[in-house]
Amino acid sequence: MKLLLRLSGALLVALTAQVSAADMGGIATRYVQLVLTLGNHDPAYVDAYYGPADWAEQAKNDKASPGELASQAQSLRQQLGAIPDSGENEMTALRRHYLDVQLGALAAHAQSLDKGQRPDFQTQTKSLYDTNPPGAPLSSFDPILDAIADLVPGDGPLDERIEAFLKRFEIPDDKLSAVFDAAIAECRKRTEAYLTLPKGEDFTLEYVKDKPWSGYNWYQGKSQSLIQINTDLPVRIDRAVDLGCHEGYPGHHTYNAMLEAALVDGRGWVEFSVYPLFSPQSLIAEGSANYGIELAFPGEEKLAFEKAVLYPLAGLDPAAAQDYERVQVLKQRLSFARNEIARQYINGEIDRKQAVKLSQKYGPASAQRAEQSVRFIDTYGAYVINYNWGRELVKRYIEKDNADPAARWQRFGELLSSPRLPSSLSR
Repeated sequence: MKLLLRLSGALLVALTAQVSAADMGGIATRYVQLVLTLGNHDPAYVDAYYGPADWAEQAKNDKASPGELASQAQSLRQQLGAIPDSGENEMTALRRHYLDVQLGALAAHAQSLDKGQRPDFQTQTKSLYDTNPPGAPLSSFDPILDAIADLVPGDGPLDERIEAFLKRFEIPDDKLSAVFDAAIAECRKRTEAYLTLPKGEDFTLEYVKDKPWSGYNWYQGKSQSLIQINTDLPVRIDRAVDLGCHEGYPGHHTYNAMLEAALVDGRGWVEFSVYPLFSPQSLIAEGSANYGIELAFPGEEKLAFEKAVLYPLAGLDPAAAQDYERVQVLKQRLSFARNEIARQYINGEIDRKQAVKLSQKYGPASAQRAEQSVRFIDTYGAYVINYNWGRELVKRYIEKDNADPAARWQRFGELLSSPRLPSSLSR
């Protein structure tokens, strides 16, 4: 009798788990359809979709308003919370959390569209990106500006001096393809040494103009991407490896391809066939893409590769590479100043002209580059936090317990193949 009871109990748990998975799958399907329909009201919202074609067609004809979509998303969250937890394994628990938080972000973005205005900076970061990034007064970055000024010779405003200095490191237009091809090949080689990429993965590279970003990965599904590099402004030598890693290996292209292979193809989780841009998934995507640069090129390896390969290909003097690197290291420490400028601008504490001026100062950057930086904020709002704060969160997660290089790559690969969001990085 006891044996029968034990068997009945085990059978009940198994059946409950099957019902829970089916219920979660139904919610996941509806989540995808809501994301696609919300794309009718915001063309930038659906960054990638490679699920059933008829779902996309149905969404185009769905007349639901943003307010109605927000209500439907909140209803799905309630349904999700009502599904019994029958001893879920880690991946299923992460999936449940992913759907809940992504639906919350969908509802928040739909509500802002319904009201016709973006919320304040802090509300955006929490409701859309599942995080509260630290703040810092702009004055705290002044010592970094002083350190840069010591490295850059000349008189006049620092932004003009540094622009003249950095101009020496611009890749000539006729050398751009050769430099980027070499950088991407090296990024891929280093990534393949640690990660198993999906068979047949590849991407097409294009050079474009008149965009608010410097580079973009448009994932197409089936392990294929279109990567675009914006050439509105001259591209400097460090951007070859940075964009090669960030957009390609082990960045966005790798992340999307591994997610598709592990979760869509491997587990049939349809929610990963769509990528809503204004969502917590973007912090993982941008943070892992930026962290992937130092993972692939630790220590001095990036500089050594640039001096040996990229500088000669670009027709630049490798002897000047070390000076350029010193300035770039300091400029990276200024990246969080952009968050504060975005916060003040979005919250109405400064106007657009002031935002451009502050971007010039704390770039430090030319008026053109500062204008492009503010144009990005105009287009994407608080999304800027995903690059620097996202990188910091991913770095902490990957390097916890003083992981060695091989362990870091293993943990990184697991992150790219799992449904983790910012609030689940501590799990």
